[in-house]
Amino acid sequence: MDLKTASSLRRLRLVSAPEAISFLLLLVCSVLKRTTDFNAVPVMGMIHGVLFVLYVIFWADAWNRAKWPLRTAALYFVLSVLPAGGFFADRRLRREAEDAVIASRARKEGVVSA
Repeated sequence: MDLKTASSLRRLRLVSAPEAISFLLLLVCSVLKRTTDFNAVPVMGMIHGVLFVLYVIFWADAWNRAKWPLRTAALYFVLSVLPAGGFFADRRLRREAEDAVIASRARKEGVVSA
C-alpha cells in the first residue's frame, strides 16, 4: 500500500467515528425536540451534515485509491448511513490498515512475492 492510499484510509477512519457520534447526538436532539422545549436540531443537523459530506468525500477518495471491490465500497457507504455504523467502519478500516502494513513488511523482507 502506498502512502497516498494509507493517507486516504486514515482520513476516512478519522472522520467515521465523529460522524457516527454526531448522528447519534442528532437522534437524541430530535427526541428532545419532540418531548421538551430544547431544540438543538439545527445546530446538530449542520454539524452532522458537514461530517457526513466529509465522510462521503473521503469514502470516494479511499475507494478510488484502495481499489475496493463494489461490495466493500457499498458496505462502507451503508455503514455511514446507519446510526452506529461509523464505529464499525472505523474498526474495519483499522484492521485493513494493519493488514496492509503487515503485508508491506512481508514484501519488504522478501517473505512473499506479491
